Amino acid sequence: MSWLARLAERQMQLFRLKGGLQGLPGEGKPLPDHTADAFVSAGDAVGFRIMAQAGVLPEEIVLKKQVIAQRAHLATLTDEAARKEAMAELARLEMRQAIAEEARRRFMKG
Repeated sequence: MSWLARLAERQMQLFRLKGGLQGLPGEGKPLPDHTADAFVSAGDAVGFRIMAQAGVLPEEIVLKKQVIAQRAHLATLTDEAARKEAMAELARLEMRQAIAEEARRRFMKG
């Protein structure tokens, strides 16, 4: 363990012993699922999380949620016509998501 990690661990233990880690929001609850962040850079993930906590989501995240919901809906369909319509909607949502992601990438390049 590096000296910095040991120092950080020591400070956290001291803070915990003083009761500084009690009564925090989410205490006793499981950690939130951020598995989707694995495909997003660390900086973008933090920015997205801050915006989400403020109740603001970028368009690409809203679209990503819609894509996930549409895929789940598609998996439940058995009627061929309904599946075809749902697949077309999924393709439309995925295209809009890709456009939003590309716009962000271009914006971030400056």
